[in-house]
Amino acid sequence: MPGAHQFVQMDLAAGLLYAFFAFFFILCLWLHREGKREGYPLISDRPDHPLRVPIEGFPGVPRLKVFKLKHEDHHAASRRERDLTGLVVPADGYPGAPLIPTGDAMRDGVGPAAYAERADVPDLAFDDDLPKIVPLRAAPGFSIGETDPDPRGKPVVTLDGKIAGVVVDLWVDRSEMILRYLEVEATGAARRVLVPMFLATINSAGTVRVISVTAAQLAAAPAIAQPEQITLLEEDKVAAYFGGGHFYATPERSEALL
Repeated sequence: MPGAHQFVQMDLAAGLLYAFFAFFFILCLWLHREGKREGYPLISDRPDHPLRVPIEGFPGVPRLKVFKLKHEDHHAASRRERDLTGLVVPADGYPGAPLIPTGDAMRDGVGPAAYAERADVPDLAFDDDLPKIVPLRAAPGFSIGETDPDPRGKPVVTLDGKIAGVVVDLWVDRSEMILRYLEVEATGAARRVLVPMFLATINSAGTVRVISVTAAQLAAAPAIAQPEQITLLEEDKVAAYFGGGHFYATPERSEALL
């Protein structure tokens, strides 16, 4: 009979069971920590609150995740958040209250029209390191199929039934080989804007209809800095503007159905 000073031998089954318990405990801690990538550390929305110390809990907030992309200019090294001071106000005084836009929500980029602070550089193709989203006039070898309607030169009808402009070109994604934007020359605005292709419909005659915005809102859409390339930040702004129009274009759209 072994003495009290001797250790009891552990069999394989017991060792595996304890190892599983340890692994599962560590896994739960890791998942809980990863779940704090959004919304943490917790800070009160009220500036006069006595407890404005950031709360992280245990385990703490994980280190910022870095995505190493192909092009170094796109290297995401830090999280950038927009300053919405003066653009929205809380609906009430309690923490987490809904935010109400104070001005033109579509142009300010808040609510459903919000965009992210992406890199202000164009997305590049993998084969030639050139901007991958360009107009057809700058994309040799790309053209509209013979059986597909060509909207170039056709009018653009918006939500209010007005002709907001004329399509002057199409922007193609050279990597995905699909059309991304319609380049529209706005009526009476002396400027060209990009309309997301997936928010427009084209009938067999080539007429384009965009129901997400009115004619005036289309003319006021975000502009791009270069005539033949669009940056990641500009892509987000354009998509958010037209997407937000489905909620903000008219007062009726933002009201309850009943």
